[in-house]
Amino acid sequence: MAATIFDESCRACPRLATFLDDVNGRYPDYYCKPVPPFGAPDARLLIVGLAPGMHGANRTGRPFTGDHAGVLLYQMLHKYGFGSRDHSESADDALELIDCRITNAVKCLPPDNKPVGAEINTCNAFLANELRLLPKGAVVVALGGIAHRAIVKAMGLRQVEYRFGHASLHALGAFQVLDSYHCSRYNTNTGRLTEAMFDGIFAQARELLDK
Repeated sequence: MAATIFDESCRACPRLATFLDDVNGRYPDYYCKPVPPFGAPDARLLIVGLAPGMHGANRTGRPFTGDHAGVLLYQMLHKYGFGSRDHSESADDALELIDCRITNAVKCLPPDNKPVGAEINTCNAFLANELRLLPKGAVVVALGGIAHRAIVKAMGLRQVEYRFGHASLHALGAFQVLDSYHCSRYNTNTGRLTEAMFDGIFAQARELLDK
C-alpha cells in the first residue's frame, strides 16, 4: 500500500470487503471493487470525495458517475474548463478531465455511505501517496468534512490547526486545500449547499490555479 495510490484487489477492510461481496451478489452487473481515481495523472486540481456511492461509482467504476452527487460536480468542472463535457454517464463515455483528477478518501463502498474511522485510516495511505504526487501550486477541493480530515491526516498535520468550513482555504505545504460541503443529494435538497455556493468554489479554484 505504501508504494501506490490505488489497489484494485485491496481487501484490507473486512467489513467493506464483505459488504462489496454482498452487494455484488445482489447486483452482479455492478463494478463492486475499490474505485480508482479518474483524470489526469499530473493534474493541478484534485477533487477528494468521501467514498463511492452504492448506485453511482460502485456501479460504474468511476468516481461521481451514475448518481445525483456527480450531476452538479461535472457541470461545474465543465463550466470552469476542467471537463470536456458537463455530464458523466458511464466509465467508458467520452468525458475527459482537463488538468483535474477525482479521487475518494475511501475507495470502497461503505454500508449506508458511512465508513468507520479504522477504514478511513487504512485507506489513508493511498491518499497520502496521491497527495505527494501533486505538482507545486496544486489545489485540492475537499468535498465534506471527512475528506478534509483525511487530507490533513495524510499530510501528518494536526486537525485542530486546520478546521473544516465551507469555502475555507488552507495552505498545506506545496498545495492548498479548498473546502466545500459535499454535493450530495441531502446537502443540495436541503439548501445547505446551493448551486451558487458550489459555483463559487470552482470559480475560486480556477482563479487560484490561473494566478
